[in-house]
Amino acid sequence: MKLETGSKELIRKMNRKLVLENIIHNGPVSRAATAKKLGLTRATVSAIVQELIEDAYVEEIGSQDTSLGRKPILLRFCGQNGHVLSLNLKVDEIILMACDLEGNEILHLSHRETLTRQNVLPLLDSLILQTIESLPPTPFRVVGITLGIHGTVQDQEILFAPNYPLAGLPLASALNSRLGIPVWLENEANLSALADNAFSAAGPNLIHINIHTGVGAGIIVNRRLYRGKDGNAGELGHTVVVPEGRPCPCGSRGCLEQYIADPAILAEFSRRSGLPSPSMEDLAAAWEHRDLAAVNTVDDFVRYLAVGINNLGNLFSPDCIIISSALLSCLPQLLPMIRSCLPPRLRNTFALSISECGDRSILMGGASLAISRFLKIQEQPAPAGDNGSSTL
Repeated sequence: MKLETGSKELIRKMNRKLVLENIIHNGPVSRAATAKKLGLTRATVSAIVQELIEDAYVEEIGSQDTSLGRKPILLRFCGQNGHVLSLNLKVDEIILMACDLEGNEILHLSHRETLTRQNVLPLLDSLILQTIESLPPTPFRVVGITLGIHGTVQDQEILFAPNYPLAGLPLASALNSRLGIPVWLENEANLSALADNAFSAAGPNLIHINIHTGVGAGIIVNRRLYRGKDGNAGELGHTVVVPEGRPCPCGSRGCLEQYIADPAILAEFSRRSGLPSPSMEDLAAAWEHRDLAAVNTVDDFVRYLAVGINNLGNLFSPDCIIISSALLSCLPQLLPMIRSCLPPRLRNTFALSISECGDRSILMGGASLAISRFLKIQEQPAPAGDNGSSTL
């Protein structure tokens, strides 16, 4: 039976995708090695490689050393031929990272200002255009932009953002119209989880907890991001840990966010210590000096965070839970305390780590997402740089 024209075109696109993925993940690699690994004919691979070279995705870099016969020409991905921008939209700051198509950071800048519905688009316009003008010229130029949103995102829309008034703003479509560049919105904790999934050895099932102004969890199940219905999966900060407890902007009471998010921790330490505006470093220093107000505040943080981790462990049974937290960055010795608060049967069922990347994981995940969307590949190339974490 002859293949229909549409079927032939689909197979050609699938084969091109496979060849490009192989060169990205296994390069430098020869045409012959690619054909053998993928089970394709050498003629098919050669034709696809020629297209990729002409389209500036791939380049030849010389011959492979071999003592047998003709030396094969090696191919590598032209990661330097384009850029992506990744932005973390915090409540009071925008952080931007520009990378090439292999995730190598080119520049990093930030602008500190409380975000409002009125100023967010002008600020983004200014930062993005400033960045684009400063980047070196490349064949593809800037191919994608990812915005890390501290709230619920679904289908390129901000559905819920309790800590800043951005819900409902058409950021992606507005920026795409102004810049002519694809713009992707994603929850910040999801981006951190995507970064871990792209290049860590945490396993196929992992959860990344981000603790900052709010609390969110990015969930990876079998190497796939789990968003849930309407993108609501992972809203760990709005799980109730104290019935009829402190009021939360989400409309509920006793949410975990009101007990372990950075503003909640510092407000509690301020109330107990009498200090008007303590920093996280102040709290950490006071805890190390065994100040009673600090000890009680940190004990509460450890206990409530352990409740959240316990719930995630029971619900998802992950290989690893990775935590980004300003307090844990200051006091990594709290990690054994958190684990000791877990039920004995859970303590050894998953690894518990402190992310050393902090908010940078949001930026790396955003870069990885934009790169994979542009290249139309399944697995994102790993952003360059150390993704170390302290693990217990």
